[in-house]
Order: sequence, then C-alpha cells, then structure tokens
Amino acid sequence: MADSRKAAFFDVDGTLVATNIVHAFAFYAMNQGTIFGTAWRTARTALSVPALWLLDKANRKVFNEVFYRFYEGQTEDRLRELSRELFREVLRPAIHKGTPHLLDEARRAGCRIVLVTGALDFTVEELARHLGADDLIANRMHFVEGVATGRVVPPIVEGAHKAVVIRDYCVRQGIALDRSHAYSDSFSDYPMLAVVGHPAAVNPDLRLRNVARAYEWPILETVEA
Repeated sequence: MADSRKAAFFDVDGTLVATNIVHAFAFYAMNQGTIFGTAWRTARTALSVPALWLLDKANRKVFNEVFYRFYEGQTEDRLRELSRELFREVLRPAIHKGTPHLLDEARRAGCRIVLVTGALDFTVEELARHLGADDLIANRMHFVEGVATGRVVPPIVEGAHKAVVIRDYCVRQGIALDRSHAYSDSFSDYPMLAVVGHPAAVNPDLRLRNVARAYEWPILETVEA
C-alpha cells in the first residue's frame, strides 16, 4: 500500500523508455494533414535536427520552447486521437525491459508513482496509464479554439525547473521530500535528483554517472534488465 507521505518521481525519456520528444513529433508529422503538409513537416523537422541537438545541449528550456513551435496549427482533437496510435506504435515497444521491475520496486517501498517529463501531456498519458502511474507532471500545449499555438503553458517542465515542480507538488500533496525518491538518466535532471532524499541514476549519461559515483547514488541499468 502506498505511503501518502512519500513518492517516487520518474523522468520518462531515456529512463523508462528509449524515446524522446523528437520521436513523438516525428510520428505526428508523418500522420497529420495532407500528403504535402506531412512531407513539409517531416522535411522541416529533419533540417532542424542538428540545430535542435545543439540547442538541447546548450539550454533545455529554450530547446523546449523552440521545438514545440512545430506543433503550431495542429488541432487538439487530432493530436489526442493520434496519441493512442503513438503509444501503440512508438512508446510501448520502446519501454525498457527493466522498467516494470523498477516501478514495482518503488511501489513495494510504498511510494506514489509520479512521472515527470518535458514531453507534452497528451503524448504520454497513455504511457502513464499503461505503467500504472498515480500522477503525471508534463508540459501542456496552449490551444486557442482547439488549435495549437506552438506555445507551452507555463511553467515549462524541464531540467532545473523539474526540482521546483516536484517541490511544489510535494507541498500540495503533503509529501515529504526527504522520504521521496527520484530517477533519471540525464545530468540535466541533477536538480530533480538532488532535491529528494533518495536519488538514483538510471541508464545515466557520462556526466550523471560520474556525479552518481561521487555522491554514492545507486546506478541502475534497465535497458537490458
């Protein structure tokens, strides 16, 4: 039974699944609108990949703001309709082998399961349900009359701000940070890991692996578990 006083906060991309927000948009680009519109969106995304990669490394917050502009003009109904196919065709096959065990361990420890991701909420809601998450903290697209503006409703959930989001969530829910856990694969999520009492690095990149070793945080591998 979950202890109402503690939670386990999980990053999603790279931590629980082998995908990222670019995979989700690529799926939408190939399944949205006319053949011409699909080709244009796909080409525009492909041409932007090198610049987006560099921007992601330099500033995750700005990357998210720039990247989500690609959704401008798409209808909310269509985006949500395609989200079920996105889960079946892209996300479910990409779930790491060790993800169910990782989540089960957190449940056995009595933790509320909370996914914390920079992805748009409608792209990961099916995944959250499938994994049995108790709550989902994700970015939300701004819509006007059912059409995406390409802007995210503030505050943007990313990197350093994830720690603020988690802290605020704990205050609202009466959860003790020092009793809670956090899991991520990326050094950009160091603040999210450092804010809780029990951090763990999952499939970590080199910088996070080095930090985890220095602070003696658990290092977990779920890709081939």
